[in-house]
Amino acid sequence: MQARDVDYRCGEVNLCGYLALDESTAGRRPGVLVFHEGLGLGDFVMERARRLAGLGYVAFAADMFGDRRQASNLQEVASLVSGLRAEPDKLRARGRAALETLAALPQVDAGRLAAIGFCFGGSVVLELAREGAELKAVVSFHGVLATKMPAQPGQMKASVLVCTGVDDPLAPPEQLADFENEMRTGGVKDWQVIAYGNTLHGFTNPAADGSIMRTALYNEQADRRSWASMKSLFDEVLT
Repeated sequence: MQARDVDYRCGEVNLCGYLALDESTAGRRPGVLVFHEGLGLGDFVMERARRLAGLGYVAFAADMFGDRRQASNLQEVASLVSGLRAEPDKLRARGRAALETLAALPQVDAGRLAAIGFCFGGSVVLELAREGAELKAVVSFHGVLATKMPAQPGQMKASVLVCTGVDDPLAPPEQLADFENEMRTGGVKDWQVIAYGNTLHGFTNPAADGSIMRTALYNEQADRRSWASMKSLFDEVLT
């Protein structure tokens, strides 16, 4: 397996992503974008990219903050995330830059692309889908579901899978209800929400132990089941 850093740009911002692929596979294959949590592009997301490469995909972990900046506490997370969430056009542009970088790779079949995201990254993949990006599927793992720019009728092309914890304070019941209504009024043809009981925020990350955010806690069962649901969707839409 090959794994390496890839520099790319969005306007004047320098971004440093992480590419993983199996070099023994011949021909073009589906590509999957991976978007990081509010802490930035780190070991967890890079490991998920390598795991996707092991499934036969070309995986590209995007850098949404620039120069691969990472946060060490909630204050830094808020500073990095809030600026992008307050300007969804900027957030979507950063996501598109990563998508264009992935699609341009010679190993990638640009007609078979998907995106997954964790926490903040979950909101990124949903924003890309909302603007009608050429993606077969997007998967949000414990992502924020609210948006300043809801999907317009007929705009979303991707199949949508949302995996969320019932007890996640960043995706409360009213936000989930608003998201479901958005999917209905937007005429999204293929969408699903899986809510895991007794599950908090950050349930996919083994490092989530409540030390940085009290309500972020790893849940092995929800992690395993949500990854299996993602694989099932990809088997259906990317083959």
